[in-house]
Amino acid sequence: MSNTSPNPDNNYDPAGSTQMFRAFVDEQPPPAQAQQAQREQTRSRAGLVIGIVVAVVVVVGVVALAMK
Repeated sequence: MSNTSPNPDNNYDPAGSTQMFRAFVDEQPPPAQAQQAQREQTRSRAGLVIGIVVAVVVVVGVVALAMK
């Protein structure tokens, strides 16, 4: 027969897990990680700007060829 009483090893405290999760979310990254994240964000912005400039040049080129 199976034992229907709760097993003390399987006690689950959702409040404890929530507190641990919030502590993890509120934790500030070390300065090295913060600097790396800033560099990655700057690179992605530079790539976006370059992509937009290239797209504008292509559109202007297509329009110029269509007008001839």
